[in-house]
Amino acid sequence: MEHEQQTAEADLVYRLEDKPPFLNALVSAITHLLAIFVPMVTPALIVGGALGLPVHMTAYLVSMAMVASGIGTYIQVHRFGFIGSGMLSIQSVNFSFVSVMIAVGLSMKDNGIDENTMISTLLGVSFVGAFLVCAAAWVLPYLKRVITPTVSGVVVLLIGLSLIDIGITDFGGGFGAKGTAAFGSLQNIGLASLVLVVVLIFNCMRNPFLRMSGIAVGLIAGYIVALTLGMVDFSPLKDVDFFTIPMPFKYGFAFDWSAFWVAAIIYLLSVFEAVGDLTATAMVSGQPYEGEEFRQRLRGGVFADGLVSVIATALGSLPLTTFAQNNGVIQMTGVASRHVGKFIAAILVLFGLFPIVGRAFTTIPSPVLGGAMVLMFGLIAIAGVRIIMTHGINRREAVIAATAVGVGLGVAFEPDVFKMLPEVFRNAIAAGGITAVVLNLILPRDKQDKSIYLTEK
Repeated sequence: MEHEQQTAEADLVYRLEDKPPFLNALVSAITHLLAIFVPMVTPALIVGGALGLPVHMTAYLVSMAMVASGIGTYIQVHRFGFIGSGMLSIQSVNFSFVSVMIAVGLSMKDNGIDENTMISTLLGVSFVGAFLVCAAAWVLPYLKRVITPTVSGVVVLLIGLSLIDIGITDFGGGFGAKGTAAFGSLQNIGLASLVLVVVLIFNCMRNPFLRMSGIAVGLIAGYIVALTLGMVDFSPLKDVDFFTIPMPFKYGFAFDWSAFWVAAIIYLLSVFEAVGDLTATAMVSGQPYEGEEFRQRLRGGVFADGLVSVIATALGSLPLTTFAQNNGVIQMTGVASRHVGKFIAAILVLFGLFPIVGRAFTTIPSPVLGGAMVLMFGLIAIAGVRIIMTHGINRREAVIAATAVGVGLGVAFEPDVFKMLPEVFRNAIAAGGITAVVLNLILPRDKQDKSIYLTEK
């Protein structure tokens, strides 16, 4: 391990505690922002579109996502006492909550609940649930026995599969176009296909920077074509305030136990996602990824993940998490300096405080988003498969995964099948996740059962 750590350090231009010159730090910060900016603002756009939220509400969610990500990044990189990883750990919106918020929100909407109450409940549940992540930071060794790679992989797989439905809806024109002649029109499908093709072309390039920029380039190309076709509505940009002041619990505070249990499962699984991302950050930054120093960084990073989500949901953003994309940027640029994170934090907060930025993103047509989202959500599902295979898969793990996915997808197709049970079982992700946890605890292990591993040739 020590040799690998020294090799990683030798490949770095700026190490963890180095302070790059202003211009170098700014360029590095912008490079990191390119990797996370689209995934950061897209969840709010998807949730807002799916739930039919007013433009001003969706724009506020986007603005607060940027402000909260900036605050969270600063907490992580600065490291206040035991809070934070003290590494270049960038915070951004947790995609895992998108499908949950849409499913729960649509259920509330069907029951006649107004938008303010809906959002206050979704954010209120997420606010309370974030404290679970803070608590989980102190019991990480025990959680690993319950939430194995098979359990977490199943949940990530179900998240990806459930999001694909949202992506393909946007591909055809969005939720607002459903039931009209515009949904699935050649214009919408053609525009979405163009974005998808551009993203795929860039994804095939050898240059890491071009690969990471593929989604952003695809969205820009699609937006330009949409402009020429007259598909962009600029009305949301009218009468926009010059400056926005973040208001804690702007839409009030409400709570729902059924929604909370669904969010709790996603939060606990996001802990292991954060652990993996923080471990990778330590590796590419030339820092120890074993031993007491690393355990303290890990605990501080996970605790900060929870604290940041508390702040984010209070301000009006979806929950946040540590992003994996930035580890690729560190490797690509050789810049692991945590001080670059302070530049990133400042830029994000600055963008978020000017409402015009959030409103501008709400003008992106649904097919443009759908073209990129189909691929992104598909990749999330594949990431779940890879997690399941992390430590190999034997007959027992295959049975757990197959049963949990079967139950989860079954609930997605027929949510009323468990209508006699609590509402949490009518959510595909929660039903599949609970099934995986229970089976993992009760199914006996067979030491003679050989595991199959993914091997590289």
